[in-house]
Amino acid sequence: MIGMQMLHAVALGLPLTILVTVLSLGLGTVLALPLVAGLRSGNRAVWLFTRGIVDLLRGIPPVVWLFILYYGVSLGALRMSALQAAVIGLGLVSAAYLAEIFRGAIGSVHQGQWEASSALGFRRGALWARIIGPQAWRTAIPAYTAYGIGLLKDSSIASTIGVAEIVFFSNQYARQSGEGIFVFFIAAGVYILLSMPLGMLSRHLDTKLRKAVAR
Repeated sequence: MIGMQMLHAVALGLPLTILVTVLSLGLGTVLALPLVAGLRSGNRAVWLFTRGIVDLLRGIPPVVWLFILYYGVSLGALRMSALQAAVIGLGLVSAAYLAEIFRGAIGSVHQGQWEASSALGFRRGALWARIIGPQAWRTAIPAYTAYGIGLLKDSSIASTIGVAEIVFFSNQYARQSGEGIFVFFIAAGVYILLSMPLGMLSRHLDTKLRKAVAR
């Protein structure tokens, strides 16, 4: 009975845990693209500016970004909700890390691929969609998935600003029931179960893209 109560308490936070993770990863992926362009720019000023942004986002702990956005950013009487601050804060940090992952993946594509595509007259859009993109994405998948799993766990820090995710409800239950640490073991098990599909998806995508690139 007590075990079911613990599981129910953890399950209450499951929707927001998944929502924060998915939205943050999506936002980070989108914002990473212009950062990658900046990091690959031949313009020294653009490169330095982009490098500064990436290092700033990576250099400050995610929980500090959440506090800054939640407690320090406001527009008149309007203030970010806890969920908005969590998604934007984790999304910004994700953008910096994903930009480095994507930059490394693009850099791993052999120079001969670029030269051959240019010689064959591929337009820029077709070059990225048919040649560079699939190869770079295949290289990026393991690191991208690993970061996604890490972000799933990092979503727990959203509880510090009041987002009602898994750790928030687990902590609330532990305080009210006096059961202590046991509910957190259940929470840990749920995080593991959530991480497993991501690993399986990574392997599936890797296999699929290997076949696509080989054709």
